[in-house]
Amino acid sequence: MADDKSLEAIRYERGSLQLLDQKKLPHESVYVDVPDSDAAWLAIKDMVVRGAPAIAVTAALALAVELVNLQTSYQGDAKDAATFIEKRLKFLVSSRPTAVNLADASDKLQQLTSRASTLEGANAKTVFSCFVEAAEQMLVDDVVANKAIGDYGAKAILKAVGVQKNLCVLTHCNTGSLATAGYGTALGVVRSLFRQGKIETAYCTETRPYNQGSRLTAFELVHDEIPAVLIADSAAASLMASGRVHAVVVGADRIAANGDTANKIGTFSLALAAHQLGVPFFVAAPLTTVDLHISSGEEIVIEERSKTELTHAFGGAGHEIAAPGIGVWNPAFDVTPARYITGIITDTGVVWKDENSRLDVGGFASGNAEYAAVDAGATEVGKENGNKNGNSLPNGHQEEEERRKYRPLDEKAASEYLAMVAPLAERLGGSPQDWNIKEVGDGNMNFVYIVVGPRGSLVLKQALPYVRCVGESWAMTLERAYFEANALRKEFELVPEYVPEIFHFDHPMAVIAMRYCEPPHIILRKGLIQGIVYPRLADHMSDFTSKTLFFSSLLALDTHKHKMAAAQSYANVEMCRLTEQVIFSEPYMEAPNNRWTSPQLDEDVRALREDIELKAEIAELKARFCERTQALLHGDLHTGSIMVTETSTKVIDPEFSFYGPMGFDLGAFIANLILAYYSQDGHSATEGGREDYRGWILQTVSDFWTSFAAKFKREWDRSRDSPGDAYVPAVYNSPEVIELAQKRFMEELFCDSLGFAAAKMIRRIVGIAHVEDLESIANVDVRAKCERRALNCAKLLMKQRRKLSSIAEVLALVQSQ
Repeated sequence: MADDKSLEAIRYERGSLQLLDQKKLPHESVYVDVPDSDAAWLAIKDMVVRGAPAIAVTAALALAVELVNLQTSYQGDAKDAATFIEKRLKFLVSSRPTAVNLADASDKLQQLTSRASTLEGANAKTVFSCFVEAAEQMLVDDVVANKAIGDYGAKAILKAVGVQKNLCVLTHCNTGSLATAGYGTALGVVRSLFRQGKIETAYCTETRPYNQGSRLTAFELVHDEIPAVLIADSAAASLMASGRVHAVVVGADRIAANGDTANKIGTFSLALAAHQLGVPFFVAAPLTTVDLHISSGEEIVIEERSKTELTHAFGGAGHEIAAPGIGVWNPAFDVTPARYITGIITDTGVVWKDENSRLDVGGFASGNAEYAAVDAGATEVGKENGNKNGNSLPNGHQEEEERRKYRPLDEKAASEYLAMVAPLAERLGGSPQDWNIKEVGDGNMNFVYIVVGPRGSLVLKQALPYVRCVGESWAMTLERAYFEANALRKEFELVPEYVPEIFHFDHPMAVIAMRYCEPPHIILRKGLIQGIVYPRLADHMSDFTSKTLFFSSLLALDTHKHKMAAAQSYANVEMCRLTEQVIFSEPYMEAPNNRWTSPQLDEDVRALREDIELKAEIAELKARFCERTQALLHGDLHTGSIMVTETSTKVIDPEFSFYGPMGFDLGAFIANLILAYYSQDGHSATEGGREDYRGWILQTVSDFWTSFAAKFKREWDRSRDSPGDAYVPAVYNSPEVIELAQKRFMEELFCDSLGFAAAKMIRRIVGIAHVEDLESIANVDVRAKCERRALNCAKLLMKQRRKLSSIAEVLALVQSQ
């Protein structure tokens, strides 16, 4: 297939936007400049750009261009900027009221910029930049969504039709690259089928009165070398009756909660003919096209277009061809009732009819409806239709891609879920019966499944709505899966060699599918218990932390980018609150979640709670944790969140991710290595054994910090000519000044890291969640002795951290206990 990138309806660079004039033939490649939202309004209204997804992206990018060109001269403050954006968005929405994608994008962008205007220190530039970045992301996200629609749609049609190749598919209007940011919706489904070798012929209607099918769809099909035939709109029913159409797939501008769909005029006629002749009829659109504010198609406002599009040649641009004085009715769209639609293909799955023949799109979109997922095979179309072509499609108990409301997945349900997600099932290969699936979670928070199929493997992780190790009495947000997915993607962008790639994220189900770190990878904690040396660990972890922390901080970012990133992480507040509770509060008080090796450590715990100086120190650390937004943190960087071999390191499980003090991540990793050091007496055959291994652990701590500091400073030095807003060149313009700034920064970071390390060690001994390094020591007295040494070390580390000037002094303190 030819390269989709050559089919550009939208050309965008920051400060510049051009649109392919779709009133002309696409091969003429006439591009129109769109310098502001006024020009965009006219372009949308005049159908220079068309297609609901493309309209939304165009409107957002046009306003982004306007803001980029305006920000140097804009005189208002942050609140004024947000108000200005709101007014311009409302104006843009009026250009095409039927296209819900435009209204949906407007609402989301308004909310985002409104929040940005309330941030501490925000100004107009902050708000404008927030909007511009979000608009640019829409361009990227639309292509991703379209390709998902294509893959889901191809599988849905193959299932409904029961034919595996030589398919003939009919489409209407234009729903391809020229109607979206790229690839297309309904035409994207055709592309996906063609890529799989399933298409014999793609039929496209001319699409009266504006000929979008003959001008645009036909062009795209020829461009992609897909065998295609152009027909008149009025010939579609006859073509279907002849048995030469296996399925119809169209786009949508708005979908009501009950599945009624507004699309280009003529869609309803196609649906009626398909229903009468038993031809499966699908609608393909991103989930943003669903309007939950309307219960049915009766509430959709249908706009009417100029009568000259019918009375004059060339869609209104040429001479008059109709009789002067003739009355004209020229609706741009019609509404197809849900009862005539087989299924609605979205970027997150397919909505099929239930056993009551309902398309519960509202339930699908909100994640509140139950959907059957029993793959009992396709059956013939309802006999009342009299399927003339012998096509078949699923009924309410035969859907394989329908989505349910949130439910915990056991191994059987996880297998069924994977079968419903076409890209994942294809990655695994074979069928569910061929997959080996095993739950391997540590039992604290989530379900984690390793799934191995004939073709490949993956890890499926699902958040639970409670703390797993406690039970349903301790409720927990499912949104942590969203933040984990975002953190993994950002980390993968910065350090792809140390983070597993995400294949799939399902927000309503709180499910992440990612690359499986195959054996001999094991959890680092288990390797430390076994006494395995990992010669690259310090190097790899110093790489990971130096890059993720530096490039998400003000050392690399300007203020508005940093504040916007930090603001997005604020919503992970419940996980932050959990950290505050179990690390900075509960260990120092009587709390039902606390536990320790009793009675051996009873006196140690009492002394801990009575230690006034220690409480003062932990209060200061808690304040830094709560108040400081230095960089994007993993948030729980312990040895159970790292997979290793002797040559590979992968960091996983950033569900506690947020913007916070850098030392929190660094301290967490150091703390867990020190705990592993103290646990070695419990894992050696004799007391005092594993001396060499203990030495390696301490050397790893030393190498980690030394390498981290050197790499972090190296990134800082490399970025000196184009730094973030923390140390601007105009102020820090001499080697002496920047050297002093770096020295003080690293000293403070070192002190922070030691304090947070001590806090993490204490909670792992007397708090709710302990570490396997110590817990797996069978001899209770030996375990208690190891824990006491670690606890005493942590207390000294927290109190004396300001006096410790090097990692060597820290390790001497560790060895002294």
